[in-house]
Amino acid sequence: MTTPFRLLAAFTICLLSALAVHAASDVDKVIARARAGVGSEAALAALKSLHYTGTLTTTATDDQGVSRPVNVAIEIIFQRPYRQRIVATSENKIEITALDDYEGWQREQDPDDSTRWRMTLLSNDQIKRLRANTWENLSFFRGIEKRRGHVEDLGKATVDGKSCRKLAFNHGDGIVFTRYFSDATGRLVLTETENGVTIREEDEVVIEGIRFPRKILSTSKLDDGSERKVTIVFDKISVNKTFADSLFTVPAMTR
Repeated sequence: MTTPFRLLAAFTICLLSALAVHAASDVDKVIARARAGVGSEAALAALKSLHYTGTLTTTATDDQGVSRPVNVAIEIIFQRPYRQRIVATSENKIEITALDDYEGWQREQDPDDSTRWRMTLLSNDQIKRLRANTWENLSFFRGIEKRRGHVEDLGKATVDGKSCRKLAFNHGDGIVFTRYFSDATGRLVLTETENGVTIREEDEVVIEGIRFPRKILSTSKLDDGSERKVTIVFDKISVNKTFADSLFTVPAMTR
């Protein structure tokens, strides 16, 4: 004999399952609309690599406590499935950070003397973050479940006076990209990371059927309560170039 308690439990389970399916369907619709604003499904599926070159601008405080602008030449490569390389060249340093699947490394070099360099292997936490970042830049919001992550619907939010849907892309290990998508257009308005960095994209360009930002503006909170602003302006964006394995693999740590 089925007791009232068992009937209530069964009803509750069915109700929760239905709500979960409904919520997942709503998230899928938000993601599908956002992807459509970036490019066709065929164009997004065909993307294998991205290559950006441009200039990073921020500020630095000198020994006298004076803040001054700093410009850094930047080159960024993302390649499926989990390869990334960033080269930042300033007046006094060349810094290379690279990911090769589950291996990561960073090299600092004197631009005027190639014999003066230092290389370190990245920690597991740093590698996990680079893997998540690579996925975020190549996957365009869909498929995080395949890397054992999930998307959480955080409901409505208002950003810059725009009504948005707020979705958290949780990669595990505390790595979360929270994205706000416009209710009116479906387009991405703002990205936040779990450590308080906010990212905005501006000045779009379409390349090989995919829409990319020419400018990225990020703001992070410093320990003293001030803000650090970083602007990256890309002068060239290329898709589906082929890159040598040696750009990503860990170099021999010999002089």
